[in-house]
Amino acid sequence: MATPIGHLSDLGVRAAEVLREVDVVAAEDTRTSRVLLERIGSHARLMAAHRHNEREAGAKIVALLAEGRRVALVSDAGTPAVSDPGARIVAMALHAGHRVVPIPGPSAPIALLSACGLVEGPFHFEGFLPARAKQRDARLATLARMPHAFVLFEAPHRIARTLPAIAAACGAARWIAIGRELTKRFEEVHLCRAGEASAWLQADPNRERGEYVLVVAAPDHEPLWGDDAITGERSVRTSAAEADAAAQRAGSATAAAGVNVDAQPLLAALLDELPLSRAVKVAARATGLPHRTLYRLALALEAAGR
Repeated sequence: MATPIGHLSDLGVRAAEVLREVDVVAAEDTRTSRVLLERIGSHARLMAAHRHNEREAGAKIVALLAEGRRVALVSDAGTPAVSDPGARIVAMALHAGHRVVPIPGPSAPIALLSACGLVEGPFHFEGFLPARAKQRDARLATLARMPHAFVLFEAPHRIARTLPAIAAACGAARWIAIGRELTKRFEEVHLCRAGEASAWLQADPNRERGEYVLVVAAPDHEPLWGDDAITGERSVRTSAAEADAAAQRAGSATAAAGVNVDAQPLLAALLDELPLSRAVKVAARATGLPHRTLYRLALALEAAGR
């Protein structure tokens, strides 16, 4: 059964009715679920069913079902078995011949997908990346080659390392949506290029608190509204190696597009006076070159200190 991802009022009417009718609620964290049950007036008994006792909890739940008891399975937020414990318990109940009824509800990935405007077709849901840097980067390299968007979960203590890793794997120009504390008091949804995400995070220390959902757009996706929908100064921090790689990509792209050699000094001069998005827009009008090509060149120039 899906439970709210933050705002308790998002609990569906059907879900509330079920939680009031069942005998037992198997919960990832009984303290969190107790608050929800008290709010809706449920007197169901709580039992723990989390990642570290899933097999034992599953056996108890199967036994309860065999006795004719009604059991609801919930996680702290969202839907059990979706980047949360629950899949093993469901499999055990099904294997024992019991019916499992899904009660849908709030979903952090779907909430961000619906609010970011970056995905119009297929997407891949990845969930949490591996904790170790080597395995994380290897997985991101695979995800970066996919022809469609992908969705990630991330914890606050890892977000500062994950955002530059995404930029390194997918390229600084790739679009990303950052959803923080969705449906909660300090909710934020921010759209930017992957190369700008770390600067956004560092701009406010409070942003390293709370749970994150990330949508990384398809490789060639360009929002209909372009860069001008996001205003303000751009700040891109990359390593020297990343800057060299960005410059090489920009050089290849501009050569293929027949870029005039005057485009680079023009853009560098504009960047001294204007925010990045505005400088690119003016340069595109002056040169007639593709916006995406100039944007990549601008990122390379900023990373190299012009």
